[in-house]
Amino acid sequence: MNPAKVKAGTKGWVSAIAWVCLSIGQPAGAADYRAADISQFNEAVKKAAPGDSIILANGLWRDADLAFRATGTASQPITLRAETPGKTILCGQSRLHIGGSHLVVEGLVFRDGGNRTDAIEFRTRSDYPARHCRVTQCAILDYNPADPAQENKWVQIYGEHNRVDHCWFSGKTTRGPVLAVWLSDQPNYNRIDHNYFGRRPEFPKNGAEIIRIGDSDSSMQNSRTTVEFNYFEECNGEIETISNKSCENIYRCNTFERCQGTLTLRHGNRCVVEGNFFFGHNIKETGGVRVIGEEHRVAHNYFADLRGDGTRSALSIMNGVRNSPLNGYFQVKRAVIEFNTFVNCRSPIEIGSADSSRNSLPPEDCILRNNLVIGNKGTAILLKSVPLRMTWEGNVVQGLEPGLVGEAGIRSEAAFAQRGGDGLWRGREGAGPVGAALREKPLAASEVGPDWMRQP
Repeated sequence: MNPAKVKAGTKGWVSAIAWVCLSIGQPAGAADYRAADISQFNEAVKKAAPGDSIILANGLWRDADLAFRATGTASQPITLRAETPGKTILCGQSRLHIGGSHLVVEGLVFRDGGNRTDAIEFRTRSDYPARHCRVTQCAILDYNPADPAQENKWVQIYGEHNRVDHCWFSGKTTRGPVLAVWLSDQPNYNRIDHNYFGRRPEFPKNGAEIIRIGDSDSSMQNSRTTVEFNYFEECNGEIETISNKSCENIYRCNTFERCQGTLTLRHGNRCVVEGNFFFGHNIKETGGVRVIGEEHRVAHNYFADLRGDGTRSALSIMNGVRNSPLNGYFQVKRAVIEFNTFVNCRSPIEIGSADSSRNSLPPEDCILRNNLVIGNKGTAILLKSVPLRMTWEGNVVQGLEPGLVGEAGIRSEAAFAQRGGDGLWRGREGAGPVGAALREKPLAASEVGPDWMRQP
């Protein structure tokens, strides 16, 4: 049975935010193809042209294997969307593969089951990845295979210039990251933004990250992926909430609440971690940022009430391994740590953290400047090994022991900072540019994810 072709402009639910970002109005001559089963969907994919939409009927799509392979344009993408956002449910062993260019997927939900490999993959086969494609306003909820030992990944991004935004991910219990970015022989410039990443219980083994960008084998390649304005809540799978395993990525303006892990620069070089908020709420093992590798910049981040220490400190700068293999620990070199604020953290800054005695190479040629550490007991900076040629400039400690004696670049002041009406600490007026600038406010769960999940 062929899908019904209906007149362009058919009234439907549209996201006031996300849809405007895609286009203003449906292009003249564009068509909507409605599909109520797999055969209709496959026929629609064959016919869809730039500007067209494929509409999946409301209801349960059980064990649906959808291959959305098509070619749109920048001004006229091809859209695959739910009839009503949140009412098209992919369940059982369902999955969606996206291949081609300028494709948009909107409003789908994966739940009540779990595929053994993935839910969404940005390619339809190994030689047909996605480019300039987007998944938006979707949700994956408790979508786990029946076998708890099965490793899978909910979202796998291949190709370049792809985007995952305004989605909701919660309840993964099996091994494998929630979202993985895979590298090729060129930077991929992907964007992951305005998503909710929620509840992930502690996993007994390694490999339970929320986001992983690259892997050990590709870790010296440039990805240039941007992860921004996401909200992470109770993401407790393992120590690496985010696992960076590639070069030149940007992590900015994300908020982490009660996450028993860290944003870990595990492999790769020249990444930026800027303007993020880490709130531990005094829960054990909540951490901040872990630094490994060369020429990273960690700036204008706000760390508060984190209880982790050692490699889960608010800021942990690791020791490296001599002649490190790709899956080892490369020495930290030329990192710039500046304008960060640490408030009531159990271990604000630890330098020379080590997983084992093999981690013998201390950080080298790093700069720590204009950071603000606030507390009422403990030590601001713990040296587990002596760094080489470390530069200290303009750092201020309030209410704690500095941890370094006689270092001109670290000074103690009793009343340098004060708490504002928003509950955040800043240097008092006229105190000077020390600590995070706080150009953005912390996010709330209600400010990210699909619009339809926030509607009454």
